[in-house]
Amino acid sequence: MRSAITALTLTSLLFTASPATAEVSSKASAEPEVMGFVEWVVMGETGIRLKARLDTGAKTSSLHAVNVESFEKDNEEWVRFQLPLGDHEDQPSEGDLEHDEVILEFERPVYRTVLIKRKGAPSQRRYVVKMDFCLGGKVHETQFSLTDRGKFSYPVLLGRRLLRDDNILTDSGRTFMAELECEYSTLEELAQSSKAISP
Repeated sequence: MRSAITALTLTSLLFTASPATAEVSSKASAEPEVMGFVEWVVMGETGIRLKARLDTGAKTSSLHAVNVESFEKDNEEWVRFQLPLGDHEDQPSEGDLEHDEVILEFERPVYRTVLIKRKGAPSQRRYVVKMDFCLGGKVHETQFSLTDRGKFSYPVLLGRRLLRDDNILTDSGRTFMAELECEYSTLEELAQSSKAISP
């Protein structure tokens, strides 16, 4: 009798899925979107267009940022950071304005911090913020660690967390595969935006 009850209980558990489980299963069964290992992204709010590397070797995405400072706002920890467009001259221009002349400044609540261990150098604590951006004509949101990527070819790195959560596969042999484009601002428009500060 106990065996029969146990079998019945196990059967009930197997066929009773929570809404969250059903949602994950449905998302996992959807056809993944294939992107190249380099794509254009447009960051929210201002329309900055940047090259992003889709990197399965990194869990958390990262965004180029300099002069990163924490401060308190409404009893919460926030972070202020700058994105100088001269470090990666990818923004389309319609005039004689130089990329070095445009620096954008952002403020975001701190989502969390991460400790990065570096070989032959002291560990580094980085702030992580949530930001939305457009990729392949779709708006996404993910966590970005803020770090100086001025010496790297790509100011944005999109990691496994985003690729998994948004069901994206990467073709390591191709670039710029996205069929749909995202609307972006010109360099001159960014220079006139509320985020622009004097160099």
